[in-house]
Amino acid sequence: MTTFPDTAGGAHTAADTLREARALLDPALREWVHRLPTPVARVASYHFGWIDSSGRPDDAPPGKALRPALVLGCAEAVGGRPEDAVAPAVAVELVHNFSLLHDDILDGDTTRRHRPTAWTVFGSSAALLAGDALLIHAGRVLTEQPTPLAAVTGIRWLSEATTQLIEGEQTDLSFEERFHVSLAECLAMTERKTAALLACSCALGALWGGGSPDQIEALRRFGTHLGMAFQLTDDLLGIWGDPSVTGKPAGADLANRKKSLPVVAALDSGTPAARRLADLYTSEEQRAVRSGSEPDPEHTALLAGLVEEAGGRAWAEDAAEEELRMALTCLDAAAPKDPAGPHLAALARLAGHRDR
Repeated sequence: MTTFPDTAGGAHTAADTLREARALLDPALREWVHRLPTPVARVASYHFGWIDSSGRPDDAPPGKALRPALVLGCAEAVGGRPEDAVAPAVAVELVHNFSLLHDDILDGDTTRRHRPTAWTVFGSSAALLAGDALLIHAGRVLTEQPTPLAAVTGIRWLSEATTQLIEGEQTDLSFEERFHVSLAECLAMTERKTAALLACSCALGALWGGGSPDQIEALRRFGTHLGMAFQLTDDLLGIWGDPSVTGKPAGADLANRKKSLPVVAALDSGTPAARRLADLYTSEEQRAVRSGSEPDPEHTALLAGLVEEAGGRAWAEDAAEEELRMALTCLDAAAPKDPAGPHLAALARLAGHRDR
């Protein structure tokens, strides 16, 4: 049985696991993207970093491939072979990138992975259609598998997760137009928008690996808690992250008046800083910033300081640690085989910490 190999001396890292997952993923992912109509494949290939805006081969920084790595790792954790779970790994990566192509348009983001976003290069209509095509292809990947029962179950799970993702995105957009959003509402939105697809990735890997119902459920819960930790960390990076690492402008979420988890926690604190933050978030000045003008670094720094003063940063850091702890508990409950168990745990710690 093929496994993700340990590096010399047992110093296998989460980065090694992601790199090995991408090596298995990329040939099949490219094959499926190249099966798209040529104009659509060009937009998708640019988004994935394989070509530049003129169609010439490129080697731009790829995404993390966390979701495919979870599929492959969970398959191995229950006794399967990673290479036998490449199809669901491709499927979840296609769904994830469908959401990124659409999110960039919805959020007005002009950079991703240190490059102009696809919609700014090819237009929003072309990027939307490319995202739609990736989503349709995700289902086709699973239907062409030689295991019909797993394919039917996998398509149902992936469809449910995608529906939750879309519902979460819609809810997130609606938050921007509301004066007050409760922390409970924001957590529920996060579970749909981010955690659902990570949970599905883990469950699909365990299904393809031949795991028991109890193992599949434990790994699904592992993915849910990991997704929550991932989004909490992402929201922290959206305010305090280094642009050279995140690929996005500093404080972009604040400039766009997003009600991310640290912001909502701060607004819910009832402190003087929370009241000042609420005033700024609903002011005409902040609305003008969001309408397209360049964000004022001093204004963004003021907002970030108020979020921290109101306790939003500390709450999000503590919540991310707790979600990570629960994720690792669920992983242990699945009794994962070595070396997949330690590799998945390292992935979880990377996703829950990153560069904060």
